[in-house]
Amino acid sequence: MTTTVQLRRYSVEPGRMADFVAWFPSILPVREQYGFRVLEAWVDEANDAFVWSVALDGDEDRFREVEAVYNASPERAAAFEAFPGVVTAQLNSFVRPAR
Repeated sequence: MTTTVQLRRYSVEPGRMADFVAWFPSILPVREQYGFRVLEAWVDEANDAFVWSVALDGDEDRFREVEAVYNASPERAAAFEAFPGVVTAQLNSFVRPAR
């Protein structure tokens, strides 16, 4: 079976990384409920960046379909009620292993 991985890179307001990192675990059960698996999450303190990867079984089209359902879900909305709003920019892209 094909697995699709998306790399998500967020720029975080300087001095607010702790707020984002404290909130981040609250979204994981919601993502998992929709079949996503968080593979890794990294804090790049020097660049005020948070980088993480999320996988879903299926191709990129299926990933987009499931993500659209997830994005519209009441569970996600509830988790985002406590979102600290510190992400100033984000770049998401599908990635593949280099080897």
